[in-house]
Amino acid sequence: MNTTVVALIALALYLIFYFVYGKQLQTKLVRSHEAPDAPSKRLNDGIDFVPTSKYVLFGHHFASIAGAGPITGPAMAIVWGWLPGLLWVWFGNIFVGAIHDYLSLVASVRYDGRSVQYVAQDVVGSKAGKSFGWFILFLCVLVVAAFGDIVAGQFAAGNGEVASTFFLFCLAAIILGGLMYHTKLGVGLSTLVGIAMLIGAFALGAKFGIKTGKTVWFLVIFVYIVLASTMPVNILLQPRDYLNSFLLYFGILIGGVAAIISFRGFTLPAATTFAAKGAIGSVAAPFWPAIPLVIACGALSGFHSLVASGTSSKQLRDEKDALFIGYGAMLTEGFLATIGVIAMAAFGSVAFGSQEGLLKAGAIPRFTNSFGVMVNAAIPFISVKFMTLFAAIWVSSFAMTSLDTTNRLGRYIVAELALPLKDKNPGAFKFLSDKWAASIIVGFLGIGLAYTGNYTVLWPAFSGANQLIASIVMLTVALWVKQKLNEKYVNLILVPAILLWITVTAGVIWYTAVVIPGMFANPDNVRSIITGVVVGFINIVMLILNFISMAGFIRNFNVRRAAPARA
Repeated sequence: MNTTVVALIALALYLIFYFVYGKQLQTKLVRSHEAPDAPSKRLNDGIDFVPTSKYVLFGHHFASIAGAGPITGPAMAIVWGWLPGLLWVWFGNIFVGAIHDYLSLVASVRYDGRSVQYVAQDVVGSKAGKSFGWFILFLCVLVVAAFGDIVAGQFAAGNGEVASTFFLFCLAAIILGGLMYHTKLGVGLSTLVGIAMLIGAFALGAKFGIKTGKTVWFLVIFVYIVLASTMPVNILLQPRDYLNSFLLYFGILIGGVAAIISFRGFTLPAATTFAAKGAIGSVAAPFWPAIPLVIACGALSGFHSLVASGTSSKQLRDEKDALFIGYGAMLTEGFLATIGVIAMAAFGSVAFGSQEGLLKAGAIPRFTNSFGVMVNAAIPFISVKFMTLFAAIWVSSFAMTSLDTTNRLGRYIVAELALPLKDKNPGAFKFLSDKWAASIIVGFLGIGLAYTGNYTVLWPAFSGANQLIASIVMLTVALWVKQKLNEKYVNLILVPAILLWITVTAGVIWYTAVVIPGMFANPDNVRSIITGVVVGFINIVMLILNFISMAGFIRNFNVRRAAPARA
């Protein structure tokens, strides 16, 4: 197999499914052309509900859902060879991930921008809705932990170029937001100024790094995500993610072109062994059910439904834009994951001198170094050093985007979970529903857990929670389709939802039974023990909630309900 063939197959698959399968879902199932005004227009408050250009929103949505996910997961999964991970990316993305993202976004829009938790409570039942809320909180903590560890490591690496570039990039985004929303330049001219500032941030950041240790970066990241998650979305979140999208476009374009024209054969084996070491802690992990615990975002991700219903549905200008935002962004993420697999499979051994060197490297360097070599091999006038640095900044910028978006979603869910205290304990409710207090709680728990663990343990823990939520969201939207849209389409969602639920439930049970006990092997390693206690507790509670949710789904499968009322 070679780079050109795999890249062209992926591109053809994604384009065909978007313009054929996706369009059919839009016109035949959800019938968005008949939908009323979106919540962003009817409930516009200038803070969370803000009608947004679909191109600007695509940048925010994609940057929020992708993070380091479509890169880290496939990079960790190459211990099984390049084929298992690639197949999971393609089939998971097309038959589960894109449908999951699209329908969760549309369902939230139909419920006036409310969260998928609210949708689950309506169609599955109150117990499932409450369980889902705790799922979301646990996932937010694990996302902050997993991505926080990766970003802190990237910021501390080298001479600190990645960190300085990112914060210059944030300054440029704030200026861009001011230009777009408070001047007469409009989106077009503001975008040109923003791109110029982005290039300047990249150039200055590469020369003036901020060098400090990983522990300090944990503290900086904590402060940053608390501040970023409490600001109005159009000050930092939207413009920064919009600028991030240009990093995405450049990275995917140059990576895709390099993959297509390099025509290099894969040096990494298609498959190695069924149970491989190096992906999850120190254990030999079986391909099934471990792959879904490693490759999340590139194939499918429950976190995407939280972004779709937490921020994107409140900014969607027209429901017809949901296909471009939800379905299109997920397929784009799958193509990004494919480029990562291609780069490592064909150029990883070159970048690290051997296959063994590649497998011994960390997940992020596996991608960044391989990507740099691939682009240089296809386009020689672009240096390996430049493209490796670009890839590192690209990954870190997207990961930080996921961090503050997650913290924002976390504060929403803390406030929702506190609602039963409103009459019983007004003081506690007021504290927990305060945006600063809720943001600090989620950020502190997540970054604290990141400080105690490492990504080979935290990443599959996050992915397990992530995929459990994805399976429950798929079951929820299957019921929503059956009860309120068109029953004849329900099996398109129901069959992959059940297969996913079985797989990830088995995966989380395996992780809890095999990986968690290893964290207690060394009594002197306090950090590992803390990680084991926290992650083990979260996994056990999630499994209990998981079975409660499935019971609610079975119980309500044949119940019919009225369509949701709109404000």
